[in-house]
Amino acid sequence: MKFCDKLNKSIQFNQSLLYLELAPDPKNWPQQFGSWESAHSHIWGLQEWLQFLIAETADLVCAYRLTLEFYRALGASGLGLLHQTLSAIPPNIPVILDTHHSDPNTSTIFAQMIFATWQVDAVTLNPYIGQDGVTPFLVYPDKGVFILCATANPSIVGLQKYPTTPSPFYLNLVEEAKTWGIPEQLGLEVGGTIDVFSRIRTIAPERLILADELPAELSDLEQFLQAGLTPNGDGLLMPTPDEISAQESPRESLRSLRDGINQIRSTIAQGNPTCSVWFPNVCLLHQHPHKDLILQLYDIGCIHFGEFVQASGATFPYYIDLRTIISHPQVFEQVLAAYANTLKGLHFDRIAGIPYGSLPTATGLGLRLNYPMIFPRKEVKAHGTCRLVEGQFCEGETIVVIDDILITGKSVIEGVKKLQSVGLVVKDVVVLIDHEEGVQEKLERQGYHSHAVLKISEIAQTLYEAGRLEHEQLQLLLKL
Repeated sequence: MKFCDKLNKSIQFNQSLLYLELAPDPKNWPQQFGSWESAHSHIWGLQEWLQFLIAETADLVCAYRLTLEFYRALGASGLGLLHQTLSAIPPNIPVILDTHHSDPNTSTIFAQMIFATWQVDAVTLNPYIGQDGVTPFLVYPDKGVFILCATANPSIVGLQKYPTTPSPFYLNLVEEAKTWGIPEQLGLEVGGTIDVFSRIRTIAPERLILADELPAELSDLEQFLQAGLTPNGDGLLMPTPDEISAQESPRESLRSLRDGINQIRSTIAQGNPTCSVWFPNVCLLHQHPHKDLILQLYDIGCIHFGEFVQASGATFPYYIDLRTIISHPQVFEQVLAAYANTLKGLHFDRIAGIPYGSLPTATGLGLRLNYPMIFPRKEVKAHGTCRLVEGQFCEGETIVVIDDILITGKSVIEGVKKLQSVGLVVKDVVVLIDHEEGVQEKLERQGYHSHAVLKISEIAQTLYEAGRLEHEQLQLLLKL
């Protein structure tokens, strides 16, 4: 799984933008684990503490950050502790290795060690390594890289602001780093004042920012979030303060901080009505793997209940309209991730979207998965080239067909026939929602494998358990 996808899932599942530093740092050592000298000499004491922190925080943070130098300072036993700590972190939570690597001559072997052997998800790098030194880390497409662009260290402020305040060095560094890698893979590590965050966010609106510290005064937290967050209310990873990590039981303090940040995020999002941030307000014991997506589709008005006449003429007790998803980037991102998870097990050469509803989704998947896209025309052109299928392709290529909803299957089958008429091979059809009207079986009988992210019965059951659907409505839907 790509670092950006893993991080987004962790953020959404734990509803947190906070990461926690896991490092044997004596200044954060809690007294209940005895003296630092004893723990330092007996590595098991440090191991117990770090595993305690993981157990206390695994459902409250979006990532863990491990500073390599703290472990290296303990010698061979410290590297053993690093491996034990990595093994203790839940596999669904991404790991950022803080190295600030700065030697271009060892970049290739170092990238191989941390990404292939240690299996960490992202790394911090020193900008002076240059693009040539960063590239060996970027050849791992599923991993992330953070370039240190600004720091709060007082002794470096003069250099960062050089040569002029309107055009300081750190902003020029950001502009340069943006050319080294795509936003999904290369982010920016930032420390400093709120003004620094604001200026960097202005020129890098699409980049993930890894903040080194929170404001000294929590009263400044809202201003800090306004400066660092994207309009979507995300794009900013924030550290858990050291004083929380050092507490005998950090869980409640961390939860309070997380909830406070989310409240501010929600307020900021309300001031940006074109791009809202969604937060869940339910807790299900047996959660559907796409619970959040189902609830969001309902909450943004894609799912309606009542009596609705479908295009086929049939009357259903519900209506699903997925065309508004593209106006909600947070939801659209989850939709693309759900499709991509299904597509990764299929073999194909190109992606074909069925007009018109699934064209944005097919385009997004083509960009996300780096596959070329084509589409069969809904109305055949009577002028120009009179093409049935738009886009470039070669006869004999295998196509995966993307559609939004399976109701009667008419639009899918028509599209497939057009693709086949120009010599393309169709084996798989992938949709977001199956209405469970027997269309999947119909496609199977015609030789096509049909895959659905969600079924209408799963949607109904999840909405009922979340209190969005009445029992009578559930029973009506399950009788279909």
